Amino acid sequence: MKRSGGFIPGIRPGKETGDYLDKIMSLITLPGSVFLALLAVLPAVVVKLMDVQAGWALFYGGTSLLIMVGVAIDTVQQVNSYLLNRHYDGLMKTGKNRKVA
Repeated sequence: MKRSGGFIPGIRPGKETGDYLDKIMSLITLPGSVFLALLAVLPAVVVKLMDVQAGWALFYGGTSLLIMVGVAIDTVQQVNSYLLNRHYDGLMKTGKNRKVA
């Protein structure tokens, strides 16, 4: 940050900036890691509590669910970037990625 002239408003440069960034990264990664841990355990819980076949629970849980969600998000981002590059506003009238005139 120092080389590029960046700063965080309200935070002093040096140790305070490092401590602030460490705190923010901890606040971001803790809930994310807890969510991923719960998602990894979800198939076993579904098999035990709902008496579902193990093959079904393993197919729709854990890693495969993460892959499906990741592919869906990436596909939506690619479609949005393609539409924005082509200056097509028809599908982009609502949502967070719309252009403001």
